[in-house]
Amino acid sequence: MARLLLGPLLRYVDGSTATVWVEADRPCAAEVRCADGAHGSARTFQVAGHHYALIPVTGLTPGTETAYEVRLGVPEGEREESAGSAESAVWPLPGSRFPASTIRTPAEDGADELRVTFGSCRWASPPHDEDDPVGPDALDTLAARIAADPAAARPDVLVLLGDQVYADQTSKATQRWLAARRDLSEPPGTQVADYEEYTHLYYESWLDPEVRWLLSTVPSCMIFDDHDVIDDWNTSAAWVAEMRATPWWRERVLSGLMSYWVHQHLGNLRPEELETDALYASVRATPDGTDALRAFAAAADADSGATRWSYRRDFGRVRLLMVDTRAARVLTEGERAMLDPAEARWVREQVVG
Repeated sequence: MARLLLGPLLRYVDGSTATVWVEADRPCAAEVRCADGAHGSARTFQVAGHHYALIPVTGLTPGTETAYEVRLGVPEGEREESAGSAESAVWPLPGSRFPASTIRTPAEDGADELRVTFGSCRWASPPHDEDDPVGPDALDTLAARIAADPAAARPDVLVLLGDQVYADQTSKATQRWLAARRDLSEPPGTQVADYEEYTHLYYESWLDPEVRWLLSTVPSCMIFDDHDVIDDWNTSAAWVAEMRATPWWRERVLSGLMSYWVHQHLGNLRPEELETDALYASVRATPDGTDALRAFAAAADADSGATRWSYRRDFGRVRLLMVDTRAARVLTEGERAMLDPAEARWVREQVVG
């Protein structure tokens, strides 16, 4: 049977729907079952040999909280060829010390207030045999507080403002893993080089037990900053030209954008946006979406106006705009700006619309 490698991450939530992101170890059907009867399922899609699903959950009741479980099984149409049970529960983990993961929906009339926890620049927890260079982890601390008292006040949403992973500053444990793959005396050295190495960063960060549980039970909004790709990413046209002249940069930036789209960007989108997203449809319609996603990343890197990473979330009367101030920059000397004209226009429209 399929195993759960990463997740679940509770991403989008409104009064009646939610999305839950997972990675499995093989192609399968991923399902969310809620205690109140709400449910959803999705077949995994493949990128670079990895298998992901963003599960749309429907039938939720506004203003309630319901526990959920994740099940992985044989895709419909293949079950007759498979021996044994068609599916198995993979979340909550057996013997978990954490409370059940839940989906908490806002009331139909919208909340009078919104509780937001925000932050950025998260250094993944180090191995137990190493010192922590940055001190206690804020997400670990938040998770421990909520788990100890589930009735206590908790955030309605986590807003993660960039540097969810550090592609250019890796831990000693990751460096040992990289050294088993390639020669670290060759550029980019101890920095990550490709998509597979990016996936390792997400495992290192999101498999932390406290963080894994927290992301399974509190919705999250994410956006990249520089270290998700490299320090000072898109500082100037001269900087970009210098980086593009190196032999390793193209694979790095494409892998950074591809892994960001899979692990972070998809979950930022509202269900109705997912239904009309051409790239998402293309990736899911093919046995392996790597080529389609790589072409998308190449276009996004070549032209800041080729895609929009910014997005909008509405929480009752509160509107959150997550604005891309890295990939959407204008770098032409004499015309430099944090946002290109189309992006700036979009932001204004979302604010006043």
